Amino acid sequence: MSFDDDPGRGGGDPADDRFSTLGGTRQTRTRLPESTGDPYGSTRRPQRGSRSLVMVVGVVVLLVAAIAFANRGGDSGSSPDGQSPKKPDAQSTAASGTKPVGGKQGGIASGFAHDEQGAQSAASNYAVVLGSTGMFQKDSRHRIVDATYTSAAAASLKGPQDGAYSATFLKQLGLDAEGNPPQGNTFVSRTIPVGTKVQSYSSDSAKIAVWYTGLIGMSGPGSTDPVRTTWKTWTFDLRWSNNDWKIATDTQVDGPAPVPGDVAASSADVISKAVEEYGGFTYAR
Repeated sequence: MSFDDDPGRGGGDPADDRFSTLGGTRQTRTRLPESTGDPYGSTRRPQRGSRSLVMVVGVVVLLVAAIAFANRGGDSGSSPDGQSPKKPDAQSTAASGTKPVGGKQGGIASGFAHDEQGAQSAASNYAVVLGSTGMFQKDSRHRIVDATYTSAAAASLKGPQDGAYSATFLKQLGLDAEGNPPQGNTFVSRTIPVGTKVQSYSSDSAKIAVWYTGLIGMSGPGSTDPVRTTWKTWTFDLRWSNNDWKIATDTQVDGPAPVPGDVAASSADVISKAVEEYGGFTYAR
């Protein structure tokens, strides 16, 4: 704002000017409140200060109330009207008070809870182990299948899977006929669950979709199949069998896949060292 815009410098009502010429001499003229007209007179400014004080106090009270409301957390499981609060759209993976599974069958988590959370936990764990390097060697693959599928499903899967993991297929990945990488190389195959979704649930069956990102490839000198990432959704049809959740059937589809980041790819040595130093998850929920 320029000085010419200042109301006290000649703009606006002349009666508001701070200076006037009296008898040819420039003197200061002070305006006093008139006895009539403005009923508040000289008390207007103090009242304006009182209003400001009330406004400040009001803001502080609202702020304190907002902080107190935020700090209530989850102490109460119901809303003030006695009804249950609306659940979030996304299924939370925060601590629920339910202990994670402690049992293992051949190094694979087992003994999942007989509820929706247990079914999600089973699906996440099974996605991890079924996406591991153990699936590329016959003996360990059979152990994994026996531990994760129903007995009927496991019996029908082993033959076709042995055919799928043929010497030709393994060679394409840089592995020998037994599923071993060349000396000095590291074969990487990992599944990292991002989230789960319950598509259906009953006491004896559940359909759980697991959205995951994966690592697959060979890290080492001369590798023609460098480690890369994948994004897929793995859907498991589970059955409650022998006091645990087991897979009856499963399917996979690509995506959803986010836009690739701008982080530069690491060298083969860095990837190999990371795989050796960072162990995979035992369980995902």
